[in-house]
Amino acid sequence: MNFNKKTVRDIDVRGKKVLIRCDFNTPIDENGHLTDERRIQGALPTLRYLITSGAAVIVVSHLGRPKGQYNPKYTLKPVANRLSELLKMPVTLANDVIGEDADRLCAAIQPGEIVMLENVRFHKEEEKNDPAFSQKLASYADVYVNDAFGTSHRAHSSTAGVAAYLPAVCGFLIEKEISVIGKALTNPARPFVAITGGAKVSDKIGVINALIDQCDTVIIGGAMSYTFLRALSGEVGNSPCELDKLDVAADILMRALEGNVRLVLPDDVVVTKEFSPDADAYVVDARHMPDGMGGMDMGPRTIEKFKRYLKDAGTVVWNGPLGVFEFDKFAGSTREIARAVAESGAVSIIGGGDSAAAIEQLGFSDRVTHISTGGGASLELIEGKELPGIACLMDSDE
Repeated sequence: MNFNKKTVRDIDVRGKKVLIRCDFNTPIDENGHLTDERRIQGALPTLRYLITSGAAVIVVSHLGRPKGQYNPKYTLKPVANRLSELLKMPVTLANDVIGEDADRLCAAIQPGEIVMLENVRFHKEEEKNDPAFSQKLASYADVYVNDAFGTSHRAHSSTAGVAAYLPAVCGFLIEKEISVIGKALTNPARPFVAITGGAKVSDKIGVINALIDQCDTVIIGGAMSYTFLRALSGEVGNSPCELDKLDVAADILMRALEGNVRLVLPDDVVVTKEFSPDADAYVVDARHMPDGMGGMDMGPRTIEKFKRYLKDAGTVVWNGPLGVFEFDKFAGSTREIARAVAESGAVSIIGGGDSAAAIEQLGFSDRVTHISTGGGASLELIEGKELPGIACLMDSDE
């Protein structure tokens, strides 16, 4: 995929109506309060640039999974209110997406003003990338800006469809995502070390294979490591293990061996008899877990081994927790590796989710190069897949 895309800097937006796709899919509690506003904060630089450059800004986003119909639970009203506070200016929320209120507000909007359309997934046509729906959205504006990296791996109307009808460029958030990840993939500082965690090998087969083609060392931890250990005839007790993926794990191990890539697995693990935040824990050999016990975290020898490979790394890509991170007692390896990544001095890319949460909880977010705003999108980018919401944007030499 071409990583060199035109940005909002490359076009004149003064006096223009700009339709911008943001990712405001933020968690909201039962009282309508935002519990995590990182995605809103991430959109502010592009929105401020458009406003100060004299554009009339029309924001489109989704929230949750309303299944193509109106549901007050998924209204963007709390997001519009918070965005108004952060930008210190009115943000008018239309009470529909392509209806009479949206028509009226988008027709009347003036340069320097912001209108937000209601949740675009209130229409089933959005996720179907319906051409008529895309054309109607596009009719509100003169220019399209995509700044929603987290949804760019979806070919929906507001992420890709509208680009067929408008000049299309990226915002600053997507610009950073594709420049940092793109450089790491095309010209990484070496040694290039990848850390993959999480629950399932099946979720990350393509990513691991892509990393083996590019990395010097691939570290595999978390629950997915138990499938690899079992593929090596290890005893994993009651640990999560994808028995139908043992052949896949064996093939990955062989590919790494043939490609002279170091694939690193746990030496010891923390096990318990029950899945509980305060269960009695024992450290055992990773390939000899007792019957009736399951892995909850990486052990101390494993943590030290993983840290050795990070110490001299030139580039680090990390996606997925290394233990049951939601239980504080079993978050040790995720925290320690977060610290090691932050202290490594490497170009470090954190692929969202629990690994990003660990970096931020420890106060290390300003000591890593980049925390991706889109877990699924960043994984597909690393895997070498084309992201529809980015492929549709104008190339920088157009």
